[in-house]
Amino acid sequence: MVISLSSLKPAEMSSKRGGTSRVLVKLKKSVEEGKYYEAHQMYRTLYFRYMSQKKHAEAIELLYSGATLLLEHEQYGSGADLSILLAEVFQTSKAAVEDENIEKVAKLFQLIPQQIPERQTFLANSLRWAQQMKPPQTYISEIHRHVGIVLWKEKNFSGATHHLLRSNDGDSCGAMLVESHTQRGLASEVDLFVAQTVLQFLCFNNKSTASVTFYAYTANHPAIMSGPPFVLPLLNFLWLLLIAVDSGKLTVFTVLCEVYHPSLQRDPSYNVYLDKIGQVFFGVTPPPEPNGPPGMLGSLMRSFMGVEEESPEEPPPLTTEEVD
Repeated sequence: MVISLSSLKPAEMSSKRGGTSRVLVKLKKSVEEGKYYEAHQMYRTLYFRYMSQKKHAEAIELLYSGATLLLEHEQYGSGADLSILLAEVFQTSKAAVEDENIEKVAKLFQLIPQQIPERQTFLANSLRWAQQMKPPQTYISEIHRHVGIVLWKEKNFSGATHHLLRSNDGDSCGAMLVESHTQRGLASEVDLFVAQTVLQFLCFNNKSTASVTFYAYTANHPAIMSGPPFVLPLLNFLWLLLIAVDSGKLTVFTVLCEVYHPSLQRDPSYNVYLDKIGQVFFGVTPPPEPNGPPGMLGSLMRSFMGVEEESPEEPPPLTTEEVD
């Protein structure tokens, strides 16, 4: 069955939900009969018509239904194309960043395979939509949480960490890190896997999620039998640091770093993170940097805060590995 505009009755093109539903039924039948190209073109044609009439709710329903259906039929290019259009409608219409719409983003992100380049474009457009809201970070964090969980299920632990670090879901982050270490890490790295993430959360002034992540990891990792206090010095440092940030006492922070200096030398990046933590929680004056924070931490902070490095419209820059 080939769908054409002339085959759709005026009632089916109305703004009423019943009319939209009848259109979707016809398009679904076309897809199920294998008329993928015709269906894709009709979804796009109807999308442009709805947008010209400012029927944003109908456009959202049309695109989400079509993208889901095409992706489920392994028409990944067409499905991703409609997904990208959906994110654009969210932006144009200033649709509410509510659970229902965020779940649409998460579902389509999950359905688009990792190897499809448009997956990153869809995510970037979805984050731009969330950035329009006030305050934007609340909504951006929720999208990152859903995406992080999708990547975790795909065993993409690096990408999952990237996104969960930008969320407020410490329980999921801790559980993901446990799975990541037990499946990919060395026995000697049990403390390293959680240390970097906890320090990064603190650099973002997100002490509550840092704490939840730390305790979720240490309580559930099979190789960590007791604590606090812990057998591993680096875990003790993190435990005491989380307590110290509440006090804001620079002397306590300085002593902690001195006492645990040998453990902190295991990863050169820790010194960079601790410099930032000193500034955020203990009033340490940052060194003069006219062009903003340098190096790795500067890039990380710009990414987290949504500062664009390559494109004025691009949300937190993501590599292919981080997104896929």
